[in-house]
Amino acid sequence: MQRLSCTSAWPVHGREGIQTLEAQLQACSPIPLMAKAGLATAQLALAVAPHAQRIWVAAGPGNNGGDGLEAAMHLHQWGKEVKVSLLGQAQNLPADAHAAWQRAKAAGVQITSQRPAGWLEDMGPLDLCIDALLGMGASRPLSPEMQAWVQALNRCPAQVLAIDLPTGLNPESGQLLGDASDTALLVQADHTLSFIAVKPGLFMGHGRDACGDIWLDRLGFQEGANAPSPLAWLNDRKPRPGKTHASHKGSHGDVAVIGGEPMAAHGMGMAGAAVLAATAALRAGAGRVILSLLSGQATDNAPPDLMQRNWRQLDLAQLHVVCGCGGGQDVQAVIPEVLQRSAQLVLDADGLNAVAQDERLQHLLQQRASGHPTVITPHPLEAARLLKISTTQVQKDRLKAAQDLMSLFRCTVVLKGSGTVIAAPGQTPRINTSGNGRLATGGTGDVLAGLIGARMAQGLSAFDAACSAVAQHGQVANDWPENQALTASDLAQHLA
Repeated sequence: MQRLSCTSAWPVHGREGIQTLEAQLQACSPIPLMAKAGLATAQLALAVAPHAQRIWVAAGPGNNGGDGLEAAMHLHQWGKEVKVSLLGQAQNLPADAHAAWQRAKAAGVQITSQRPAGWLEDMGPLDLCIDALLGMGASRPLSPEMQAWVQALNRCPAQVLAIDLPTGLNPESGQLLGDASDTALLVQADHTLSFIAVKPGLFMGHGRDACGDIWLDRLGFQEGANAPSPLAWLNDRKPRPGKTHASHKGSHGDVAVIGGEPMAAHGMGMAGAAVLAATAALRAGAGRVILSLLSGQATDNAPPDLMQRNWRQLDLAQLHVVCGCGGGQDVQAVIPEVLQRSAQLVLDADGLNAVAQDERLQHLLQQRASGHPTVITPHPLEAARLLKISTTQVQKDRLKAAQDLMSLFRCTVVLKGSGTVIAAPGQTPRINTSGNGRLATGGTGDVLAGLIGARMAQGLSAFDAACSAVAQHGQVANDWPENQALTASDLAQHLA
């Protein structure tokens, strides 16, 4: 068993993949998987709550409930005071879960069909609740009764250990089950124990907040030749390009940032977005960085290390271009030439919106696949515009949305959000696990675009540059002091 960190590189499987892995493991093991899962849960329960005086197991009507019953039996035998609340009738449990119920009953575990209300009120922060209500097969909205149990788990001051995933979480997307929008209908766990493999929903959407520490027990599974291919990999921290003693500024690439609509255009100047992207590229170690504001004028608000030049004077064929940051509507005049001439390109923000509105620009973006590395960095709304679907559809299957964009434009895609997805032709997608809510502020996406541009300029492929930059971008937020706000300019200044 191991706790997964934001630097863990691990395969991610969907529901069908895990079911295949389960069948392969059960075929070569004389011990039922439920027995193994229950023992693993009990062992983790002791590890995370060694001083618990009371342990409440909320067991659901399926195999997840069976895992909880198995865990309760072990914890009872080890001397813990355990109570199990079974949602549903024992005779209706699946065969393996019913056998677990019989074993727990025979061992003397207290099993009722009601929540132990008074007992729960006496539980403290050293005690433990085990969420064994729903597992990876969950797809429907929670029933009113199960909603009440979820709320009881969340109100209890004890720690919560979720088996498989927190109840109320869609294991595939990280969104709430069904069409729910009330996060009160989602168990907020301190720990989540996944078996055999990890599921994408643990690392995306609400999963990032609800799962707490994520643990993985493979239950003895060993990868074999017949194992299904993973849907994705967790994005581990990539090494950053270094600078040798014999290098010079020309050795580390030239980045040009084109964007920043002027104030006169629509009454809201956005030069700061382009300055942030350029500052990020500079701080990340690009050899030379050129800031090209769409006004054609220089700004006094940029670091003196940046060169400033009118974009029409740039030799785009020799540059790693970052375009779109704060571009507004003025960027539409620039995009055709940028798409046709840039040696390498990071297309962000209003650059993506311009492409979404113009079929000719979409065709030009597709043509870059023939030899001009390109990264697009949409947030969910921009992705929805490009795919001509709703934001809800994007969020319901972020992996698919990222891969659809990759297939459409034949380039590297960074679908930003909780659990950023990186997809590229010929690569298994990555799900990023670094970062937190501090990044939910204006300008942090511009910083990411500039950072990706710098990594490409330093010689990384488009895919590796995106994976490296996204991991580092999130890690700065992870390392930021909890009592300090993180602004985009702070973020840019703390890159290296």
